[in-house]
Amino acid sequence: MLAPLDILDQLKARLRETVVSAVALDGEGFLSLILAIPPLPGIAPQLTGPQFHFIHAHRNEMRAGYGSAGEWLATGPGRLQSLRAEAKRLAACWQQLDLDETGFTGFAMLGFAARSADTRARTRSRFPNALLWLPEVALHTRSGQGAIVLTTAVPSTGEEVLARWTGRLEQLLPFLGQPMAGPLRPAPLERRSEQPDAQGWQLLVRSALTRIARKDLQKVVIGRRLRLEGSRSFDLSRLMAALTFLFPSCQVINLRRGEVSFVAATPERLLTQRGNRVEVDALAGTAARAPNTAWDAALTEALRSSGKNLHEHRLVVEAVRNALAQCSTRIEAPHQPQVMLLNNAQHLWSPIKAELVPGTDVFALAELLHPTPATNGEPRDEAIAWLRQVDPFERGWYTGAAGVVEPDLTGELWVLLRCAEVVDHRADLYAGAGIVAGSDPSVEWRETEDKLSAMLMALQFA
Repeated sequence: MLAPLDILDQLKARLRETVVSAVALDGEGFLSLILAIPPLPGIAPQLTGPQFHFIHAHRNEMRAGYGSAGEWLATGPGRLQSLRAEAKRLAACWQQLDLDETGFTGFAMLGFAARSADTRARTRSRFPNALLWLPEVALHTRSGQGAIVLTTAVPSTGEEVLARWTGRLEQLLPFLGQPMAGPLRPAPLERRSEQPDAQGWQLLVRSALTRIARKDLQKVVIGRRLRLEGSRSFDLSRLMAALTFLFPSCQVINLRRGEVSFVAATPERLLTQRGNRVEVDALAGTAARAPNTAWDAALTEALRSSGKNLHEHRLVVEAVRNALAQCSTRIEAPHQPQVMLLNNAQHLWSPIKAELVPGTDVFALAELLHPTPATNGEPRDEAIAWLRQVDPFERGWYTGAAGVVEPDLTGELWVLLRCAEVVDHRADLYAGAGIVAGSDPSVEWRETEDKLSAMLMALQFA
């Protein structure tokens, strides 16, 4: 395999040759050049400036984006329709040159907050309410193949584009051959504050159970925010490596704008759309893991047979089916849930598939599916209204979604769970629990502690 600097020299030479002769720079819209590169290590480099990373170890797939060739923001009830219109305009004027016939294409990042409009003072996060982000440089590796995608707005001059892209390659390529950063010695983490605290949690859960007993709600998801301080600045490369190692079946995400990084290791897809097919994860009903095989198996069996957890899971399955019924000709859902096993928790899981009516895209699907009862509650509107009144903090992008959009407006989105906002040596961690009839406040608190442990464990080694 060529060394990174040899690859850099080859890419720069090909870039000069292509850009000098590219008449497409005289058009209007966007131009992407796609070049083959060797497969990358499992973690994309952390560079300066805005960037996003999506890593799924079990699928052997990584996508990353650096800088911005174009950005579109939206807020309010029509935020996804607004971004859909921008994505359609982008697709109509986006020329892609796959110089090495890699089969890869350029892609954009779509992400949005839990709610369509913030109702309280903004947190320190610089993330907009909803964002469609076309990176200037993108990396995509999958099943032993890799490509780099360079994108620019046009019209532009060849000299300007060549200088900018060459600078990006010089910044990025030297890091591509480096192995994953190993873990540091575990460092202590100090709990600074939590919202709600244990007493406030008890009150919120009891209030939710009262609403459920009155039939106002069937389920509602209450969240927690835990603020931590470390003894050193958190190393994002090591944090991503730790999360990828600890949770290889999860989508590990890093979104960075300004000094804020939003990091997640989420087990839950909102959707994966390929052509006219879509697959959705119904994930609800949780149990802890145990240190020995017999105990762990007993917890799994108890989860499978728990009336409370099965009821919670059925609410999510039915909500997903009802949402997909509005845009599908056929829906396939398993009769019984599987159990998804993670290092720190296990969940009831039903992958639901559907065949879509023509014209359905990732934006329409996201609007129908988000928020599911797994992160909000049921009925949806009543749960949203109650949570707006009682949530002790603004959720921001926690329980929102993020993922990639392809040029044909299909793509994949993941629910932002098991996540943290990280700035220097501080981190705000988020987790929640679904409250249904029969929920016990103390048991639900322990469930959130199990979920928080995913990020807590990784942060100790970063």
